[in-house]
Amino acid sequence: MSNYYISKSAFIRGMQCEKSLYLHRRHPELRDEISEAQEAIFTRGTNVGILAQQLFPGGIDVKPDEHSQIQESIEKTKRLIDAGEKVIYEAAFRHRNALAFIDILVKERRGWHIYEVKSSTRVDNVHVLDAAFQLNLLINAGLEVKDVSIVHLNTQYVRKGDLNIHELFTITSVFHQAGDVLHQVIEKLRRFDKVLDRDSIPDIPIGPHCFDPYQCDFMGHCWKHVPENSVFEVGNLRGDKKFELYNRGIIHIKDIPDEYPLSVNQRIQVVCERNGNTIIDKAKVNEFLNSLTYPLYFFDLETVNPAVPLFDNSRPYQQIPFQFSIHYKKSKRSAAGHYEFLAEAGPDPRPELIRQFLRHTANPGDILVYNQAFEVGRLRELARDFPEYEKELNNRIERVKDLIIPFRTKAYYTPGMRGSYSIKAVLPEIVPELSYDEMEIGDGGAAMHAYERLITETDPEKIQHTRNALLEYCKLDTLGMVRILEVLEGVS
Repeated sequence: MSNYYISKSAFIRGMQCEKSLYLHRRHPELRDEISEAQEAIFTRGTNVGILAQQLFPGGIDVKPDEHSQIQESIEKTKRLIDAGEKVIYEAAFRHRNALAFIDILVKERRGWHIYEVKSSTRVDNVHVLDAAFQLNLLINAGLEVKDVSIVHLNTQYVRKGDLNIHELFTITSVFHQAGDVLHQVIEKLRRFDKVLDRDSIPDIPIGPHCFDPYQCDFMGHCWKHVPENSVFEVGNLRGDKKFELYNRGIIHIKDIPDEYPLSVNQRIQVVCERNGNTIIDKAKVNEFLNSLTYPLYFFDLETVNPAVPLFDNSRPYQQIPFQFSIHYKKSKRSAAGHYEFLAEAGPDPRPELIRQFLRHTANPGDILVYNQAFEVGRLRELARDFPEYEKELNNRIERVKDLIIPFRTKAYYTPGMRGSYSIKAVLPEIVPELSYDEMEIGDGGAAMHAYERLITETDPEKIQHTRNALLEYCKLDTLGMVRILEVLEGVS
């Protein structure tokens, strides 16, 4: 028996890229550092898998605590099956160099039913391959498999009181689809054995496969030759077009030919990269400024999107606002005041957040946000889920204006924005004294995960420290908006 095995995740990795599979097994030291966001995704998947076990209660869990106990789990699984056990969690099977832990294995009247749990909201092709991989192992173990299903989250489920497990999850059979690709799984497993036995890293160039179905965690190694300001940074250019340029040997943005078809905004990016100049269209800037009416409320929301709804009137993965920051300017020349709200972790944060938001925006004036699709979307959801505030929230929505417009339209663009019009790209370029770089919480994803941790944190010092970091981050978002607008007003 070889010193390596191909797990479900490793098999999917190999289907995506054989080079990634090889690096995963032979050179794990080249893997990119796992981000906090990725860790949160892994934890979310584990928690959803454990919760789904309640669909089939009373099972025995054979998952090993350590890698060295894998063989013990395989043997225990066989003993439980032979003894007539009906439900097994993390049942372990190995055939040659393929290994799988079945999330939930259930003995039904006609045979065994494999249930693979996913924290996703739909069944994708990659899930079918995953199911076929497991089906192959159970067939080789001599079991009669009657069905294979994907257990995934139901986005139509709205929590009302206690969590309803049977409504939270949707069970979709993929038995026939898995059977159709079973031969492909068997062939690929043989192929992967040969790949892993090689003495050299497979010579596979970068391509769209680096992102499909998942972003590879060896991009730091495979993409290290790609310089900054490459064609991969052209804003809103389709991925296939980026690789078309790259494969033609056109690597830098400045080298994109004049005859290559680009949008007006993309061509602006190329020209600015070539000459290093900033573009300011004063007429467009003035048009935007003239659309604003003081007083102005500079508004930013932070949200959390738990896979399993925590509160009544919420769905899987629904964005739940828990914090806001508002900077307020009565006139163009007045100083900016500041209001903020951060909910206590645990109870539903939305009712009090709504009340505080309505109170602080009660007076007339435009509500200025950065990328209104997000904030307006959340406000509309709040109006839907809390109809007693619907009229007032709709009034606020009508007052929303979007500070992103001058940057999205390239009315104001610097080469340092690198094709992006996000506030993280714009702010350091035009207000360099403000930066997210040294902040403990520096982006919305980090804020989301910090608040999730607060829900279970019990140490008062850690709670206060995290709350302070959250308040500091959200405050910078709206202060940055104030300074950005001041720069635009100075240009005009």
